Amino acid sequence: MTPPGCTTALLRDAPDEAVDAARPLPGMPAPRDGSGADTARDSGRTRHVLVLFGSDWDDELLHRYAATGRWRFSTEGFDLFRFPSNAQLLWVNIERFVDKMVRRYRGRIDGVISTNEQFGALAAALVAERLGLPGTPPAHILLAQHKLAARDALRHRFAHLQPPWYLAAPYDIPPAQAERFAYPLFVKPLKATFSVLAREVHSAQELRAHLRFRPWEKHIIKRLLVPYNQALRKLRTHVLDAHHVILESPMRGLQVNVDGYAWGGERRILGIADEVMYPGTMSFLRFEAPSRLPADWQARIERTALAVMAELGYTHGFFNLEFFVDPDSGALKLIEVNPRLAAQLAEFHQWLHGIDVYELGFEMACNAAPPAPASPPARGRYGAAASFVWRAFDAQSCPRLPSAADLAWLRSNFAHARLKCFPKSGHALRRDLKWLSSHRWALLNMPAADAAALRAGYEAICARLGWPAPY
Repeated sequence: MTPPGCTTALLRDAPDEAVDAARPLPGMPAPRDGSGADTARDSGRTRHVLVLFGSDWDDELLHRYAATGRWRFSTEGFDLFRFPSNAQLLWVNIERFVDKMVRRYRGRIDGVISTNEQFGALAAALVAERLGLPGTPPAHILLAQHKLAARDALRHRFAHLQPPWYLAAPYDIPPAQAERFAYPLFVKPLKATFSVLAREVHSAQELRAHLRFRPWEKHIIKRLLVPYNQALRKLRTHVLDAHHVILESPMRGLQVNVDGYAWGGERRILGIADEVMYPGTMSFLRFEAPSRLPADWQARIERTALAVMAELGYTHGFFNLEFFVDPDSGALKLIEVNPRLAAQLAEFHQWLHGIDVYELGFEMACNAAPPAPASPPARGRYGAAASFVWRAFDAQSCPRLPSAADLAWLRSNFAHARLKCFPKSGHALRRDLKWLSSHRWALLNMPAADAAALRAGYEAICARLGWPAPY
């Protein structure tokens, strides 16, 4: 069924929008940032930051910042991807969690931050609001993460960025309803992370099979959405809970990732990275920067990203957008908006532009105004960076885990490379294949002098580890 406000008619690309408007959405709360900011930065005091639902990348980097003496960290939450920590998913309650954080840290912290999409961004916003600390208003988090609400908010000025789409409840799409849809379709959960359950389907039978789950799988999926739906009900920002899927006409073209941040109502772009897929799939092979798109196309992407975030009323914190770019015309389609830092790519900005985004995030969380952008833009130590992803599309995992000698060799030859392995087997591996269409078994982030040196370094590492080297 198509709800009011949805369209099944093909949308035409509109001309470039005027992108200088920055009006907030009606009814959005006033920002709690910018006014009275500590622009001088009190460098003589160690500031205490609460980090919620930290990522693997956070764990590796936080100790470096603590070692400077400028920062002290407390961490709370659980790891959604590690057992037994992720068993807490079975009883997580966002209201009780926020209440606990408020009781525990009132008067003890200077800021709260998270790079986690699933629970952390929303939890950090709720805690910051309760404690009167700088943060993204929770309503802005909910709006950006709710694909139906975000599309509705953008439909007047940015209809040309959206493909035709339907809305459906998962699990029980009747055969007759499934037959009425125009295929192929790309399935997207209304609120999801890490592309869970996102897949292209080509028939009613394939759609119903993709959304058919065992009872325990349904339970896990529902539990993933419980905190978000609890916040929706509490804040009353949207009546439709997130337990639905969007079925949209597939978008084609080159994919890009755009990172930026907002402070005091002003929005700035950090950088653009190209997203390269495994051939014939929608699974990431690598993210690479700087983008190889023409400079005028990149400028248009940046203008559009800033205008979208302004239309959503986004006033504080990091944001991340993904676009499809038509390789012939440069026309854009918006894939999604994420109200948080893309932690996997965070070091790109320091390697290439000399911008320490973690430091920037801590400063904003503690009400210190970001420095003005350098003019001309600053340059980092390196000319290229990439995040390489190894995947399996069958019931296989990492062919060989790195030995201690391998890791020592990596540190010696590629000092700034970051390698992470995620081997799985059995039910966990099969769940990846169903929910994500592939099993991601390793990641490598690294910088280099230029694109050629980056590829050569990647291939040398693959040869050392005996791993495949797709490019």
